[in-house]
Amino acid sequence: MDNVTHTLFALTLARTPLGRGGRGTTAALVLASNAPDIDIVATLGGSANYLAWHRGPTHGPLGIVGLGVLTATLVWLGRRVLDSMRTAPQRRPLGIASETGGPPSTSVNGWADAPFPRLVIISTIGVLLHILMDLPTSYGTRLLSPFSWRWYAMDLMPIIDVYLWMILAAGLLAGSWRPRARQRSAAIALALMAANYGIRVAAHQEALTTAAKVYGPTLPAPCDPSAAFGSLLDSWPHAGGSSCLVDTAAIPSFGSPFEWRIIARLPDEYVEISGNEAARIANRWTPQVSAAARTRTAQVLLGFSRFPVAWEFARPSGGTTVQFTDMRFAMGPTDRPLQARRAGLFTATVRLGPHNEILEERFGE
Repeated sequence: MDNVTHTLFALTLARTPLGRGGRGTTAALVLASNAPDIDIVATLGGSANYLAWHRGPTHGPLGIVGLGVLTATLVWLGRRVLDSMRTAPQRRPLGIASETGGPPSTSVNGWADAPFPRLVIISTIGVLLHILMDLPTSYGTRLLSPFSWRWYAMDLMPIIDVYLWMILAAGLLAGSWRPRARQRSAAIALALMAANYGIRVAAHQEALTTAAKVYGPTLPAPCDPSAAFGSLLDSWPHAGGSSCLVDTAAIPSFGSPFEWRIIARLPDEYVEISGNEAARIANRWTPQVSAAARTRTAQVLLGFSRFPVAWEFARPSGGTTVQFTDMRFAMGPTDRPLQARRAGLFTATVRLGPHNEILEERFGE
């Protein structure tokens, strides 16, 4: 999910008993709920570096423990700094005795400081919930990295779900207007949030079931049973075959939880089902595509992609341009050239010379 959703969710949790563990718990929840996305620093090395590391180790077992302890430490140190500033001696005019600053207070406005072990537990919960919220998105996450770089996803949510925004924001606003009802408003928001997920699970499975009934008989048998229609938790990469169904998915839309785009991956093409229409998109790997795929830029994108597709076209001046993208992020009419409608982050472009020598490689269209 996006960081706005993670932050709104953390502030909602802070109004539950989880946030009443002492002074510092709200800060710990907010920071921990965003901590795994610290891998954004990888963008300093360029788009390829970011795509290679995003939702990697910071979203795995070591990240849960390490970021939980790190967040708790930052909150604990920050609290001590604020306390020392609050109790520091004030400068007085000559002849007037100055008050001595004692040790930092352990209570502010009736709130006792949360002990460090409790901050660690709360921070670890915040990091874990961040990862569990990323799992239902179509982007996916590498749950076991760095021990395994396999991707996992449930394909229930887009990266930004406006319905979660509205539910969580409304709950926080209602609690602000009526402070005595904060906990009740948070409980209602969390219940509506769970209902949103439940509706998406049901709609997702219904979309896959319908596609299997209507289009399943026209497709080859799956290479692996996990690639069949109907799976809720998916993982990749998949081992392909010469004439079998490699993978299938129902990709959520941004606007409605009842609109889904079905993607079926075959060895040399894709079948894309949207509504009552199905389109076939070729994915043939020519010698030029194979040469372009050996570049680092293409390797990074292909390592990320669940449904990689290659698009090739010759240049009038000689040579070939090859673009790789991921069908999950292929939005819009399927009869338009893929390279004309892909987000730059999920498109790798490689220019080849007349003898398939690499002239340029970059992210973007």
